[in-house]
Amino acid sequence: MKLHTDKGEITISSEVFTHITGAAATNCYGVKGMAIRSAKDGLVHLLRREAMDKGVKVTHHDDSSVSIELHIMVDNGVNLMAVSRSIMSEVRYIVSRSTGAQVRNVDVCIDSMVIG
Repeated sequence: MKLHTDKGEITISSEVFTHITGAAATNCYGVKGMAIRSAKDGLVHLLRREAMDKGVKVTHHDDSSVSIELHIMVDNGVNLMAVSRSIMSEVRYIVSRSTGAQVRNVDVCIDSMVIG
């Protein structure tokens, strides 16, 4: 993504967006971690911190805005709506503050609940 300022042009890679987004989401209460569904066995797997970008999809738009889709695992017993709203708000704020890009929307997909 390229942002134009009065002093020049800033290029931000997709990896930066995925790392910032994954870190913001996993810091929210009730989030166990980022998730990915295995194509081989169809099961949902918890991602380690260094592989969080696989649970995040960032779409760049022509107007320098981004849309974000997150796949997460949550702790058992949390209010799913409250956790989702918290993630949406936190990710939108952190990404906007860190990159200067406008966040068009944040979609949260809860793929699994961890019991225990």
